[in-house]
Amino acid sequence: MQNNRNFLITIALSVVILTLWQVFYMNPRIEAQREATQIEAQRAEAERQAAHPQGGQQSGAPQGAVPGVPGTDGATEANRERALAATQRVTIESPRLSGSINLTGARLDDLRLNNYHLTVDPNSPTIELLNPQSLPNGYFAEIGFVGGADAGALPKSDTVWTVEGGNVLTPATPVTLAWTNEKGLTFRRTFSVDADYMFTISDTVSNGGQAPISLSNYGLVRRFDKPSTASVYVLHEGLIGVTGEEGLQEIKYSKIEDEKQVTPGKSTDGWLGITDKYWAVTLVPPGKQPFQPRFAFFDDGRHRYQADFLSDAFTVAPGQSVTTETMVFAGAKEVAVVDAYEKDRNIRQFELLIDWGWFYFITKPMFWLIDNLYKLLGNFGLAILATTVLVKAVFFPLANKSYKSMANMKKVQPKLLEIREKYADDKLKQQQAMMELYKTEKINPIAGCWPVLIQIPVFFALYKVLYITIEMRHAPFFGWIRDLAAPDPTSLFNLFGLLPFVVPEFLHIGIWPIIMGITMFLQMRMNPTPPDPTQQMIFNWMPLIFTFMLASFPAGLVIYWAWNNTLSIIQQGVIMKRQGAKIELWDNLAGMFKRKPTPAE
Repeated sequence: MQNNRNFLITIALSVVILTLWQVFYMNPRIEAQREATQIEAQRAEAERQAAHPQGGQQSGAPQGAVPGVPGTDGATEANRERALAATQRVTIESPRLSGSINLTGARLDDLRLNNYHLTVDPNSPTIELLNPQSLPNGYFAEIGFVGGADAGALPKSDTVWTVEGGNVLTPATPVTLAWTNEKGLTFRRTFSVDADYMFTISDTVSNGGQAPISLSNYGLVRRFDKPSTASVYVLHEGLIGVTGEEGLQEIKYSKIEDEKQVTPGKSTDGWLGITDKYWAVTLVPPGKQPFQPRFAFFDDGRHRYQADFLSDAFTVAPGQSVTTETMVFAGAKEVAVVDAYEKDRNIRQFELLIDWGWFYFITKPMFWLIDNLYKLLGNFGLAILATTVLVKAVFFPLANKSYKSMANMKKVQPKLLEIREKYADDKLKQQQAMMELYKTEKINPIAGCWPVLIQIPVFFALYKVLYITIEMRHAPFFGWIRDLAAPDPTSLFNLFGLLPFVVPEFLHIGIWPIIMGITMFLQMRMNPTPPDPTQQMIFNWMPLIFTFMLASFPAGLVIYWAWNNTLSIIQQGVIMKRQGAKIELWDNLAGMFKRKPTPAE
């Protein structure tokens, strides 16, 4: 049957795409995520067990440096608490952030995200975004100055600043630090933070000397490790920025390791930094002041990745002062927050911090729809179900036309069989007669492919939304689904948790993948059983293959597919009934239990 053949071709193409996706993307991603979660949990547990009382050495003197690596110290403490206790600090307390400012270097190197945890367990540790550089996962943001010999000593990474105003940084109470060099230059640095994730660092340089001095402002984001999921191709993790005429620049860790340094053209606006899947730390240089952006990798003693900028020089006259203002975003890449910063802070294309991909014109509207439905329904799982209904409604005319054509194809099956028998030895005339029949009956033989073809871009767009948006991270559905962005945690092969053993990953088939496989099986049984044995085998095995393949996909995506199949069954059944075409579902199901005649019979 021509209709079945086209439908099978579409299914086969879908299997190829999903198989490639599974082998080259999904499986490596799942293993990397699992490994990263285990390592992070083990590290957090080790830190808690090795916690040291807050009475460690307070040192303002420069610590031992790693040869050839400016600004790195030789601290031997392995845990975070000891590293934090080794320097004087000012506490950060805001609704979304907690941590401290390191008075040695006046840098941001201790930051936790209050609303985000390592696992779905609300009692698990909160996410540590920034860490002191003495730790293996050191990660910090630093602002400073460079100048000539006439400026004297300038504050460096080992300079100890003095707290001049404010003891705790909150959205309502900024903190001011100060430091004066031997030539009468006084540096006052004021830290402010909003209720979300944006720090504003205002530096005022006052010249108390007798001669003008020339300075340049710099900022850098530096990290010493990289996430284990950084090799995933579906989204960007690594160095990122929007500056100058180049616009968006996304530089993978592997690329910067090879090239060592990428230097775009000068710019007067934009931003740059380092991004992970859900979090980012970026710098927004002082507005309208030309600066040179740079992305770099250093392996001289200790590997580190860095995004930085250096402004053009400015002059501070005797008795005068100059103020520069740099913003630092350090937090979760929440869509509404990022978009608001772009608009309210006038940050060029800041929305590109979230990797919507090449098909952003599908992905971002889909997130907007799901997010608004979530605000209405209060559950992202329900929002996905409602989105499926709306998508089906949008494509209803096309699907309706497709199913009508499929119904008409069923009604002309006897005539098609007659043509095949009549021109069994002449394939050309057989095809000509069939095309004439299609024309007479106003049937499009490939119309049956459209429902599946339409579903593929929607499927991948939804996957992108589930994968990249932090709003979907740890979003629960109902029952056992506590994270729609993770695979269904149950498994058929240990009776969904009743048997006390861990199922190998390739046998991990949860309840929702099984539901999806059943709905797919029923949808395929809506059509007549193909006469060709090969096609029959494909029809029989396809739902099982898809069940295994989608078992490791995010639960939200599997729920979408199962719900979409269910709606398609209902829609196809209604249309076929209206067209007077026979619904083959019940006969096909009954036929599975009938005894097959032997060749002798």
